[in-house]
Amino acid sequence: MDCLFCKIAAGEIPSNKIYEDDRVLAFHDIDPKAPVHFLVIPKEHIACADEITPENSSIVAHVFAVIAKIAKELDLKGGYRIVNNCGVDGGQTVGHLHFHVLAGRQLAWPPG
Repeated sequence: MDCLFCKIAAGEIPSNKIYEDDRVLAFHDIDPKAPVHFLVIPKEHIACADEITPENSSIVAHVFAVIAKIAKELDLKGGYRIVNNCGVDGGQTVGHLHFHVLAGRQLAWPPG
């Protein structure tokens, strides 16, 4: 499989890791859109939210638990935004489920 995030999760492509366990990896975005911008990805390849099933849905809860842990560690008391894009029209550019976490400034709404 030629998936960028699978290669990052496997350690084939380096990343600036924030957190890693047996199920997920969190790393800084290489093109940040806010002072704090990191991604959390499942290590298992799931293309996008459309592929979440009862069998693999526990990974989403784990991702959100990891985000809360990292937010506490980074002292993101002012708040943060979690973004998941699904499909081309949704703005997804890497075909692997991932969650952007943005913080460190006032974030506008609507985003686009």
